[in-house]
Amino acid sequence: MTETAEALIRTAARSLGVAGVDDPMRDATLLMRWALGVDGAGLAARSSQSVPEAAHKEFLAATSRRQAREPLSHIVGTREFWGRPFRVTRDVLDPRPETETLVAEALHRGPQKRILDLGIGSGCILFTLLAEWPTTSGIGVDVSEAALRIADFNARDLGVANRAQLQLGDWYEGLQGPFDLIVSNPPYIAEDELPELTPEVREHEPLQALTDGTDGLSAYHAIADGARDMLSESGWLLVEIGAGQSHAVAGIIASAGLLVHAIIPDLDQRPRVVVARP
Repeated sequence: MTETAEALIRTAARSLGVAGVDDPMRDATLLMRWALGVDGAGLAARSSQSVPEAAHKEFLAATSRRQAREPLSHIVGTREFWGRPFRVTRDVLDPRPETETLVAEALHRGPQKRILDLGIGSGCILFTLLAEWPTTSGIGVDVSEAALRIADFNARDLGVANRAQLQLGDWYEGLQGPFDLIVSNPPYIAEDELPELTPEVREHEPLQALTDGTDGLSAYHAIADGARDMLSESGWLLVEIGAGQSHAVAGIIASAGLLVHAIIPDLDQRPRVVVARP
């Protein structure tokens, strides 16, 4: 007979804490839910019961991977974003709560007919907007074929594939406007900041989606330089930014002839999204 779920979770949480995982009890609990194939209520009902042998082995293997600082989403295969599950691998960025700030700001502006997502990755931004706006269509661009394969799966899984076109390319390459909304979460981490990232990010997420290899600002130049030609007269540009970049990015966008409308903070009150229009 194996140990109970509750006992296994406690033991795993201790080992994860020693390994430096930020919220070890949360992660141990989520790994147990995944191993058992149950939700929170299901785990609560079974917490004092012995864990079946197969689930026990899966849980221990998953815990070992998490101890090695592999992202939780890579172990369980998905990450929730705006209440929907997205498949995640090391070929795409792990969708983050901060990026929901961009989605919320886009939704606040009401349904748009045609959207462009530059650097689509998993598709969490574009596909969330398409799911929320049933009559909207969009194009997602990425330089990574592997990322586009993940995005294609997510589009089909979320039921928006018929309104989402995926295109391999570099920024606006091969595209024709106008678009009513352009969104992007570009690589904005400066190269010299990479050593400061957690092992989960630094060692397991795609480098080209994290950094431009320089100061973290070159992507904004490319996005801003093409935005005026691609936006409709009443269109919007929304880009996610990193810490301390708000003034620099706003300046880049303004220099490209766009009007910076607002800089939106995330839930931690850090500037997170620059909003602009023609």
